[in-house]
Amino acid sequence: MTQLIASLAEISAPYDVLYCDLWGCLHNGKALFPEAVAALQAFRAKGGTVVLMTNAPRTRHSVKKRLDQMGLPEDAYDAIAASGDATQVAMLQGAAGRKLWHLGPGKDEDLFAIIPDWLQDQPPIERVELDEAEGIICTGPFDEFNETPEDYRGRFLSAKTRGLTMLCANPDLMVDFGETRIPCAGALAELYAEMGGEVLQFGKPFPPIYDLARNILAEKGLSYEPDAVLAIGDGVRTDIRGAQAEGIDALFVTGGLEATRFGADVAAPDAGLLDSWLASEDLHPRYAIGRLR
Repeated sequence: MTQLIASLAEISAPYDVLYCDLWGCLHNGKALFPEAVAALQAFRAKGGTVVLMTNAPRTRHSVKKRLDQMGLPEDAYDAIAASGDATQVAMLQGAAGRKLWHLGPGKDEDLFAIIPDWLQDQPPIERVELDEAEGIICTGPFDEFNETPEDYRGRFLSAKTRGLTMLCANPDLMVDFGETRIPCAGALAELYAEMGGEVLQFGKPFPPIYDLARNILAEKGLSYEPDAVLAIGDGVRTDIRGAQAEGIDALFVTGGLEATRFGADVAAPDAGLLDSWLASEDLHPRYAIGRLR
């Protein structure tokens, strides 16, 4: 049975590390949630380590720049593990070839521009049009506010017929940008896979991003058993299923993507509705909370 809690502080004592999601937990794409920021600061103040684990299809450098712009204090976290970083490693190592069609907006340019030192010796990636490509790297729709995955069906049919592998840099199906819900790379990857295309994914719930987080901690001289780690997220198919697969406890933030399922008060989800829905989805987070605080 999932335990419904009022604050992170209630249950944080047994944990040394948080893997905390960003969109829907710490911010809504436009503004930070002050209570969530304070909760992370309090966890670190008692000696805990916070890894911001995001399915953002960009490198940690770009993620940090955006968080700085939003005003996130640096004492709220220790490190960033981004899906874009995990994807970049596979891309540069040639997982989908060297000539790639980049499906995504220009804001994801850092995947190609900011190369880690240890990957500088890899042959360069050439971005080409779809008809010349050996593979696809998908970071989202070209126009995430006006397009849907169906707009790409024709191009995907051509790509699938040619046997192109897609590297998906963000397994999320959608995120809430303020009050607007927009599609992510995961929705495009889902359609491509349904059409018979090969897709490789690197963010939550898939192993590469968790390997990345462990490596980041190891670089800091830190190593933890799974029972010392708590994953926090609002994405059931990403954050919660990923935590279950990794054997770590999860705190499900119900007031994010699934906010409308659990009653009128987003900050105080109805326990009966929550338990019934989690059972129907075969989900077993140890804890749940309306908003991270």
